[in-house]
Amino acid sequence: MTSIALGTRAVIADAVPRFVARDAVLVLGAALLTALLAQLAVPVPGSPVPITGQTFAVLLTGAALGPLRGAAGQATYLALGLVGLPVYTGGASGVDVAFGGSFGYLAGFVVAAFLVGALARRGVDRTVGGVLLAFAVGSVTIYTLAVPWLMVRLDLPLTTAVDVGVVPFLLGDALKAALAAAVLPGAWRLLGDR
Repeated sequence: MTSIALGTRAVIADAVPRFVARDAVLVLGAALLTALLAQLAVPVPGSPVPITGQTFAVLLTGAALGPLRGAAGQATYLALGLVGLPVYTGGASGVDVAFGGSFGYLAGFVVAAFLVGALARRGVDRTVGGVLLAFAVGSVTIYTLAVPWLMVRLDLPLTTAVDVGVVPFLLGDALKAALAAAVLPGAWRLLGDR
């Protein structure tokens, strides 16, 4: 198997045999997994954004698909909702929903999937500690875009934006990272750590 650039390693998607539509299927699969896990939502009192499974899908598909396919999967998810398909939390869709309080998170999904995928290309998804690091980077990236958007869109001060847009999600982020840390290195062992 060849690497894209010196010092990079394969990601799990590279184990899937090549065919013309492989990348399109993987990208669409990432978008659909994100849409599915968006429906697992728990409202957070005082927050405009619920706890969902989306970030797990975002970071997991970024690691499994690599930077370009991972980011493309999340961009596809965003686009599907923008054109009216009921993929956002609660089956919502449309421009008003996308550019509501959640837009910073949605934009952060694309960037986070790219960064986690780039880290996976360097092999960090092969160890528990590496997965935890990659998921932490991905989560921080999402919040780095989400908090300023909440501040502007909802006219919130920084401390309030962090209180309603980050703090309620930290425990869930830790649990999602732990689950991925249990899954990804094991997947590599099954594949023979290419």
